[in-house]
Amino acid sequence: MKKQRLVLRTAILLVLIAAVGYTLYANFTKDDIQKVEVGKTAPDFVLVDMEGEKHRLSDYRGEGVFLNFWATWCKPCEREMPYIDNQYQHFKDKGVKVLTIDVGESELVVNNFIERHNLSFPVMIDKGEVQTAYGINPLPITFLIDKDGKVVRSHTGELNESTVRQFMEEIQP
Repeated sequence: MKKQRLVLRTAILLVLIAAVGYTLYANFTKDDIQKVEVGKTAPDFVLVDMEGEKHRLSDYRGEGVFLNFWATWCKPCEREMPYIDNQYQHFKDKGVKVLTIDVGESELVVNNFIERHNLSFPVMIDKGEVQTAYGINPLPITFLIDKDGKVVRSHTGELNESTVRQFMEEIQP
């Protein structure tokens, strides 16, 4: 009986030590994951939108890019979508590109969301690579990228229409 308790206690102790070790490792290396810095070149990526069109971020040099990460289950994301779409209509012919990236949901769910909200800008689904490159957490998060491909601002949280307009004016070439 004593031997069984000793083995059990030892096993529990080893699990706790492993958990603490992993937590420390994760906390010390988490800053290495986020590679996006204001003033630096935005990480390039290639994703295909829901219409089948390929989008490579570096192909939009010369234009401002409003890059938004979101999900259908995120209520602040849902509330800001009409504002983004409305301002997209005003700025799409003025050198501002809107790219939105859903964080890994199914095509069916995303397409239903697009139809329900009548969205007209490109919507792509990322399975994790772009999110990792941009250090995405929490949602929504928006990156403003200037005509030279440099990140000029990142904003975490819900946007209102005047802020969306201000951000698009900020990156308009």
